[in-house]
Amino acid sequence: MALKYADRLDQIQPFRVMKLLARANELQALGRPIVHMEVGEPDFPTPQVILDAGRRAISSGLTKYTPAQGIPELRRAISTFYQTQYNADIPSERIFITAGGSAALLMATALTMNVGEGLLMSDPGYPCNRHFLTTLGAHAELVPVSADTGYQLNRALIANNWRKTSRGVLLASPSNPTGSVISRAGMVDIADEVSSRQGHLIVDEIYHGLDYSDEKLHSVVEISDHCIVVNSFSKYFGMTGWRLGWMVVPEFAINGVEKLAQNLFICPSSIAQYAALAAFSDEGRAEMDRNRSAFKQRRDYLLGALKALGFGIPIEPSGAFYIYARLPEGSANSEAFCHDLLERYSVAVTPGTDFGHFDADHYVRFSYAQDIELLRQGVKQLKQALTT
Repeated sequence: MALKYADRLDQIQPFRVMKLLARANELQALGRPIVHMEVGEPDFPTPQVILDAGRRAISSGLTKYTPAQGIPELRRAISTFYQTQYNADIPSERIFITAGGSAALLMATALTMNVGEGLLMSDPGYPCNRHFLTTLGAHAELVPVSADTGYQLNRALIANNWRKTSRGVLLASPSNPTGSVISRAGMVDIADEVSSRQGHLIVDEIYHGLDYSDEKLHSVVEISDHCIVVNSFSKYFGMTGWRLGWMVVPEFAINGVEKLAQNLFICPSSIAQYAALAAFSDEGRAEMDRNRSAFKQRRDYLLGALKALGFGIPIEPSGAFYIYARLPEGSANSEAFCHDLLERYSVAVTPGTDFGHFDADHYVRFSYAQDIELLRQGVKQLKQALTT
């Protein structure tokens, strides 16, 4: 007997990169060496000081439920981090520890959106964001962005695309998949525009720490106390599998978010929280900054190599560890290109169609979260694919 499931499932597209990863791993298990340039997971191990703190937490029996908002020590550490990193005074009461950045994004959606309402976001952008909305009966209001707008929303785009159903705006800086960054002045303009419309501003800062420009990367918390910030221990901090993140919320939203956290997640992993305390140590930060230097070296190499192969990259990515590139003239559409590249040349990259609709068939995303020698091998095989 075929049972009927919720209609919302028909509106949620599969995360193509995960399907691609599964096939790449399948080929790898059969003995074929695969160059992974598809998934946004740092190849560096979790810093040793964090691993040691996690082991101590287990040995000390710190394996019980914690407060839904997270342990006070970690919230205070993040509050201090905002003070030292951004010169922003964020009370620990406004900070919630979450089960990864995804949990923070889900709660931000549940906090702000009613059924039938929409959230403006860039196209291309991280695909799961629009699916969080669908799950809750809301919808993404995708706004095409290109090199002309720095692959980001701006004040004019928000004003021109605001609808009767619009409830707010979701930004990502640095962004996935483009690595683009919103300037402080640009963020001020956006915050003013959204505030004038009595909308919510949610800013994904998951890739903060992985920025390569000489200009200081600013957080929206420097600009407004009324926004919602999402961050994660996965990328800069190297704790992907620990599933730990955080969110900063306005003071008047604390009670609402606490109810959501209690009911949806009970609490984040206790072990991961105690381990993450060590992420803010001098030893931990020094290792993370060394990793960031390696990412910059990889970006610089891959950027030049892809341009030499005919990929279109009009704007240098300033952060994260991705390059969003237009396929060379004469290439197949992005999904066919990625399928052929994996099956015939053992290189995995992500099709642009994973990130939206606007011109997506002509783009692919490269992740440089791999050792530079593997990237060199991937470029060599990519060259064969383009010239064979």
